[in-house]
Amino acid sequence: MKRDDRFNLEIASKYYDEIGNITEASKKHCEDLGIEHGEMYRNALSRFIRKGTPSLKEEFEGYSFSAIGNDGKLMTIKEYCDFYGFDFDNIKSYKSVTHNGTPYYNILFHTKQEAEDKGQFFEKLLEDLNKLSTRPKEINREITLEEKHLLVIDPADIHIGKLCESFETGDDYNNEIAFNRTISGVLGILDKAKGFPIEKILFIGGNDILHIDTPKRTTTSGTPQDTDGMWYSNFLLAKDLYIKILDILLEVADVEFVFNPSNHDYQSGFFLADVIKTYYKDCPNISFDCSIAHRKYTVYGDNLIGTTHGDGAKQADLPLLMASESPHWSSCKHRYIYSHHVHHKVAKDYIGVTFETLRSPSGTDSWHYRNGYTGVPKAVEGFIHHPEHGQIARFTNIF
Repeated sequence: MKRDDRFNLEIASKYYDEIGNITEASKKHCEDLGIEHGEMYRNALSRFIRKGTPSLKEEFEGYSFSAIGNDGKLMTIKEYCDFYGFDFDNIKSYKSVTHNGTPYYNILFHTKQEAEDKGQFFEKLLEDLNKLSTRPKEINREITLEEKHLLVIDPADIHIGKLCESFETGDDYNNEIAFNRTISGVLGILDKAKGFPIEKILFIGGNDILHIDTPKRTTTSGTPQDTDGMWYSNFLLAKDLYIKILDILLEVADVEFVFNPSNHDYQSGFFLADVIKTYYKDCPNISFDCSIAHRKYTVYGDNLIGTTHGDGAKQADLPLLMASESPHWSSCKHRYIYSHHVHHKVAKDYIGVTFETLRSPSGTDSWHYRNGYTGVPKAVEGFIHHPEHGQIARFTNIF
């Protein structure tokens, strides 16, 4: 959104001299002009006060602004857009350049027509997918359950598309390893759970199933990654992986698929979950929660099970958030939160809630190795929940 030309930085700076607060000064000038205040006005005044009057090029070509933040560090493209009030979601392409010793981003935005075409493309894609299904309408199992249990299978942070080489990190990981390791982990959990009659399976999807979210091989926020394969081949491989896993699980019990959005693949992960949901749309033996909500809650008997990726709310806040967000808090005796993101085990009992993070099957890449995040077991984990007694067993398939 373009800044209103009537907003005068010299007048706003005089308000700052009187008030002593940049936000309040920019608000005051906007009120005088009868325009809606926004971050772009505050940021423009902040830059004016820090640097003096910007040049004409800086004033009207926002992409030439310095990429050095107030903390003296280089901003990411997302931070850059937030700082200057640009529409991050409308970026077509960008590159980091330096002029006269000053780093900045050259940004090309989608035209209004291109943005509309992009939105129409995804709408049409989802519309077409909803017309397709290759799954049977129902799966019949001749199994009599004397005692019922829920099996939670949570292959966390698979990172399809991640590339690690043992020459650098001591750990090989690529698409072939990711696919085979995850299947092996799920089969391992099922084998360990054979002693329990399974009424239902809760499968947790998402959680960085994909390593990148853009054709430029970056995460959603623009962080470059070492990758194996193209973005589209990774998406298709992840689709095949989920279908293979769910077909295996459906032979055991009905499945509830819960999707957790995540930081590496916020957009692609959501689209992938919706594709999987559409693939099974005629199969009544599987249900889906593919909303973009960051925290999800599932009830099984006296169990309230919360899941989240782990890159959002602080760990200590999650129990209170569960109590305020889930209407089943008071009716469930046993409460659990399964989190992800960190790739290692953290477990803690809070008042009324047991919290834990799950290990990941993915390898150690260059960044994690350089920063010393090594030595953690690679694993797929699962849990058995009794409808009355809560979590009664756990399984770990370590690689």
